[in-house]
Amino acid sequence: MKLGIDLGYSGAQMALPMDTILKAEELGFDSVWVAESYGSDAFSPLAFIAARTQRIRLATGIAQVAARTPANCAMTAQTIDAMVGKGRMVVGLGVSGPQIVEGWYGQPWGKPSARLRDYIAIMRKIWRREEPLTHAGLEISLPYTGEGATGLGKPLKSILHGNPDIPIVLGTSTPGNVRLTGEIADGWLSMHVTPDLLAGHLKQLEAGTALRTDGKKLKDLEVIGVANCVLTNDAKSALAAMKPHVALYIGGMGAKDKNFHKDAMVARGYAEAADRIQELYLAGRKEEAAAAVPDDYVDDGALVGPAERIVERFARWRDAGFTTLRLINPEIPAMEAIAKAL
Repeated sequence: MKLGIDLGYSGAQMALPMDTILKAEELGFDSVWVAESYGSDAFSPLAFIAARTQRIRLATGIAQVAARTPANCAMTAQTIDAMVGKGRMVVGLGVSGPQIVEGWYGQPWGKPSARLRDYIAIMRKIWRREEPLTHAGLEISLPYTGEGATGLGKPLKSILHGNPDIPIVLGTSTPGNVRLTGEIADGWLSMHVTPDLLAGHLKQLEAGTALRTDGKKLKDLEVIGVANCVLTNDAKSALAAMKPHVALYIGGMGAKDKNFHKDAMVARGYAEAADRIQELYLAGRKEEAAAAVPDDYVDDGALVGPAERIVERFARWRDAGFTTLRLINPEIPAMEAIAKAL
């Protein structure tokens, strides 16, 4: 198993924990992951990190499909990859949710699966430079010929001769989109998936790989987990500190009747708690919503406690089938304990 450090996205102020990132690279961590939502973007911090590091892979986790066209995403990724040296850039993609896609980016939610398929196909055509870019997809077609078009759109080929093999991993959660990930991506970014739940998702990924045309099998894909990691003698307080973030996702990251994060909590057997958290959060009672998050729910998806407990529980993730585990904003002592165990 490889280790990654997950920085998420910024709060009100933009800051990168460079001492922690440099320590992660020193300890042999494989990757650093940066997210975006509706504030900081995912690629700019990676360019900054690239200038300060030597080896660690630079990954978006996730870059939102609605945030940029596939051509722009491909350009940005291959530019960073070209500046730092082939093999360090990883593009993690996801569709986000209707609230952000329509409310922040001003785009229709449309057909997310079809958009992902078109998006990835276009990016790979750009990187491979086999011919001028054209694509006739269900959601995206190039050159554009829709409303407002001049008819002058021209198939073009990337001026930059970049890396044709930049990995693309998908952050997906529904069964159909997990299967799609197995079919078209180089790896899967899981969320809300604990070691006990991974086997079912691996079957979905494997069903997708059966449709591939490049010969890749499940064993060839990256399967990337994510967990909070807090080294502490007061596990209960550490779990309590994570609950407001959980409540935000379960209660506020999505509409009342369309919230992927709440659905994932229900799937893990916490339907009653999920309903209560959402009810409280949407009523503006955010502290009560956080208090309603069960300790077991948080603990099952995290590595929390003294070093010996973290190491013991880390074995569950290592042996479940994940190829990489992203640790969410870990402190250096926690990273050292995990690295030593690995």
